[in-house]
Amino acid sequence: MNDKLVNDITEQISLRQIREKHPVVCNISNRHMHITREDLDKLFGSGYELKIKGKLMQPGEFAAEETVRIVGPKGAIDKVRLLGPVRKATQIEISITDKFVLGVDAPVRQSGDIKNSAPIKVIGPKGEIELKEGVIVAKRHVHMTTADAQLLKIKDGDILRIKTFGERSVIFENVVARVGAQMILECHLDTDEANAAALKNGDEVVIL
Repeated sequence: MNDKLVNDITEQISLRQIREKHPVVCNISNRHMHITREDLDKLFGSGYELKIKGKLMQPGEFAAEETVRIVGPKGAIDKVRLLGPVRKATQIEISITDKFVLGVDAPVRQSGDIKNSAPIKVIGPKGEIELKEGVIVAKRHVHMTTADAQLLKIKDGDILRIKTFGERSVIFENVVARVGAQMILECHLDTDEANAAALKNGDEVVIL
């Protein structure tokens, strides 16, 4: 065995040990909606401000008290929660199961990538909107600070593998790394993924 191969193997073992010593909190994303100022006005009334129900782990983000009804070709889902603050584009994130309920062809995308995604009707207490695009199934992902990324030797956009624990432990492939100075180390999975692995909010995973 040549020296380069030995060094590569040693580095990989060392990196895995570092990652296993830094587990990641996993939180479960139920279906939800990000909204623009314009669409918020249409659904809830001019100048309406979202009320904070609970703060989320990522800085500045929160779950709002407000919910809406979303209607697809085959069915509807009530009480879809809004997340704040308002954004530049309206976006609804659902699960694969929700796709079947609604009858929409929502693609698996990173948050913010909504071009040519699925349309939907949204009904609020003061009005309704017809989104021509904006419904996606969010790619599983891990948020991390630049310091975390340096320690774990990960770059923004890297595709990771994560391992869960417990009786239904699984390894998830195709997990996107999202690195930013203001982000907190946190894994996001949707309800379908969490149920498959018997995960709940606050459980830990490790990056392989």
